[in-house]
Amino acid sequence: MKKSYKIEVDCANCADKMEQAAKKTEGVKDAVVNFMTLKMSVEFAEGADPKAVMQQVLKNCKKVEDDCEIYL
Repeated sequence: MKKSYKIEVDCANCADKMEQAAKKTEGVKDAVVNFMTLKMSVEFAEGADPKAVMQQVLKNCKKVEDDCEIYL
């Protein structure tokens, strides 16, 4: 399953950090952050709970870029 989320981030480098953090999160098959559109597309692993996974993605993104936001 794929879902798209609106994000808030200050620069392209920070967006890349968010993408890498999201990709390393358990339950995420793939993630792409588009800085120009301020969107994150997440493909979830088979059987993963998107709400629970996205809570963890947000935590992991906050670790690398504390002023970023993902609107869940």
